Amino acid sequence: MEIDYKHIKVIGFDADDTLWVNETYFRDAEIEFGKLLSDYETINKIDQELYKKEIDNLDLYGYGVKAFTLSMVEAALEISNYNVSSKIIEGVLHIGKNMLDKPVELLDGVECVLKSLSQNYRLILATKGDLLDQERKLEKSGLTKYFHHIEVLSDKKEANYSKLLNHLDIKPSEFLMIGNSLKSDVLPLVNIKANAIHIPFHTTWAHEQVTEKETNGKNYRTINRLTDILNLLP
Repeated sequence: MEIDYKHIKVIGFDADDTLWVNETYFRDAEIEFGKLLSDYETINKIDQELYKKEIDNLDLYGYGVKAFTLSMVEAALEISNYNVSSKIIEGVLHIGKNMLDKPVELLDGVECVLKSLSQNYRLILATKGDLLDQERKLEKSGLTKYFHHIEVLSDKKEANYSKLLNHLDIKPSEFLMIGNSLKSDVLPLVNIKANAIHIPFHTTWAHEQVTEKETNGKNYRTINRLTDILNLLP
């Protein structure tokens, strides 16, 4: 089914892995964490236990580097049967701090696209994660000037998006969301009768993956790179 974007007035962008690199740093951190705990378990088991701890903590800690760091600390304690040294805990905290201090690496064509679209559309940033960390990355990115509104959501479900659109007085039919996650940036929008474009990133957190059954019959478009958007919108 062909999708017509002529009625779009507001465009929303995800931040992490849509505008700048993010998930790659988490994968690197998991490797470092595995090395720190390698005396206690196999790398595969450490990865499994850390992911389980992250999911268990989502409702309490939410998303972002700080939540991830707390989950690493808890996982380290449990994996070692509470025998882990203070030195290793210090190493875990160093991993987290190092992630927070990463430079903001914009993906190809981001500023060109935002500059072009901001001339004809109202742009908003709709991301999830830790508020302070996302504000820091946005400031470092130099992209703030292109957005009319910036929202850091606790989660990206249908209710979150509906509340945001209602607050900004945006009709779902006039809104287009662009992001790398089918679970967070595409399917919830389609389900509330808004529009969405999926731009896959080469690394996706397991929690953000969806099945083919979940995407069957859903009307959205997938593109290979952000600059392709300029050829789709009037």
